[in-house]
Amino acid sequence: MDAFLKAALEEAEKGLKEGGIPIGSVLVHQGKIIGRGHNQRVQRGSVVLHAEMDALENAGRQSAAIYRACSLYTTLSPCPMCTGAILLYGIPKVIVGENRTFMGEEELLRARGVSVEVLQDSSCIEMMSDFIRAAPGLWNEDIGM
Repeated sequence: MDAFLKAALEEAEKGLKEGGIPIGSVLVHQGKIIGRGHNQRVQRGSVVLHAEMDALENAGRQSAAIYRACSLYTTLSPCPMCTGAILLYGIPKVIVGENRTFMGEEELLRARGVSVEVLQDSSCIEMMSDFIRAAPGLWNEDIGM
């Protein structure tokens, strides 16, 4: 497994251990993680802290040039909100752990010139599948259903 996807998966596991939704993300610039995060909607009572948003928040304020040279790794296909943030900041590359349990806005990202690579990583698929089975109400709340 790629080291950056592994870091995102570690974030997802951290979220699960905290009683949250197991999705993790890391923002990478020039081969270094500059922001890491996991879904914190449950833990912090937040309406917006999905994993990608948390990773961006934890990266701190960056210049547009930095964002345009980053890759975002996420264990799950990005939702419309997170897709909007990726587009807003001009992040050119997104590496997705899996999209079998949830298909986000990958086509919108691609249509706007973002490179999207989907790995279908078995660890990511298993973690989300198990979570969705165990907590369907919480999962549906997270994706706005």
